[in-house]
Amino acid sequence: MSLDKVLRLGDPRLYEVSSEVSKGELDSLKPSIKILHNALMEFREIYKAGRAIAAPQIGVLKRFIYLNINKPIVLINPELYDFSDERMEVWDDCLCFPGLLVKVERSKRVKLKFHDMNWERYVWELDGDLSELIQHEYDHLDGILATQRAIDDKSFKIKRPGD
Repeated sequence: MSLDKVLRLGDPRLYEVSSEVSKGELDSLKPSIKILHNALMEFREIYKAGRAIAAPQIGVLKRFIYLNINKPIVLINPELYDFSDERMEVWDDCLCFPGLLVKVERSKRVKLKFHDMNWERYVWELDGDLSELIQHEYDHLDGILATQRAIDDKSFKIKRPGD
């Protein structure tokens, strides 16, 4: 099971900053991408949630995110910028602490630059829940978990599978 490869809250590797991916490393990412895909699909099966997972969540300290909403895409060396002043509060969940929701505040809109697996460059303008999702995954690349962004000490609740 690939979900077993996901690091859990408290693992010191989750707090490390990831290094950039070079173009020459693209082929070497493929086994990790398969693990990320399988872990995300297993998480969806159990928790009925999950749209993305970052490489550090399986102990691969490289700057890439596996996103699978309508179709899979790998975001390599993502860069977030132009954070909106307008903020939103959301209950955030994570594959690293399944069942725990954390209330965080995020920018409502953000811009994202990244490469795909063909080394094509993209710029996306993100809004709402997609903006929040990418901010969450991007934090993983910098060794930051949603628990560290909790609004206050009462911003935690338990969610059971199927809720």
